[in-house]
Amino acid sequence: MIIGGFQKFSLIDYPEKISAIVFTQGCNFRCPYCHNPELVLPEKYSNPIPEEEILSFLDSRRGKLDAVVITGGEPLLQKDLFDFIKKVKDMGFLVKLDTNGSMPEVLKEAIKLGVDYIAMDVKAPLEKYREVVRAEVNEEKIKSSIEIIMHAGIEYEFRTTVVKSLLSKEDILKIGMLINGARLYVLQKFIPSKLVDPKFMKEETYSDEEFEEMKEELKRYVKECIIR
Repeated sequence: MIIGGFQKFSLIDYPEKISAIVFTQGCNFRCPYCHNPELVLPEKYSNPIPEEEILSFLDSRRGKLDAVVITGGEPLLQKDLFDFIKKVKDMGFLVKLDTNGSMPEVLKEAIKLGVDYIAMDVKAPLEKYREVVRAEVNEEKIKSSIEIIMHAGIEYEFRTTVVKSLLSKEDILKIGMLINGARLYVLQKFIPSKLVDPKFMKEETYSDEEFEEMKEELKRYVKECIIR
């Protein structure tokens, strides 16, 4: 895999597990608020970290780490993702996969390999997807990925990074309808840092009170909604 970053320890990225995080390089979306431009924009790519180096570290952490989180970028673009997942699973680690849901066929195969947890970013209501992700997208594939995840029989979450200028409160409720029946929906507060589009450094998210209101309304559609 083309690995653009590696975090050796995390207590928050895999719920209730101690994990390491592998950041893959390359993405088919251009969300302006993304805080990983070095994984998305080719002109900002750094030299990849050798896969063998990551696997060697993980091998040395057996019994100390519970899980490996594979995120990006968009991991499903990686041609040898499946081989990497197999190697990590063979070491006895749980695997969490983060995805934008644009490649349901590949997602289905990853689930067959034994991925334990999937987090899918649902960027917007379907009719606003292209506006938000600033790329060509097949909205039916987004819907398909949602259905695949909800019927996979594994742990999962859907999540949305909330930028006020891109998503209205009504938009958030439309996403709730899109994932109706989901076990967990996470509203992520937009925090300006290094971004794909630096202009978004001036953007804002909603107030804590407004987030709580949306959370209450979303309970009509999802089993649990939390704010991060």
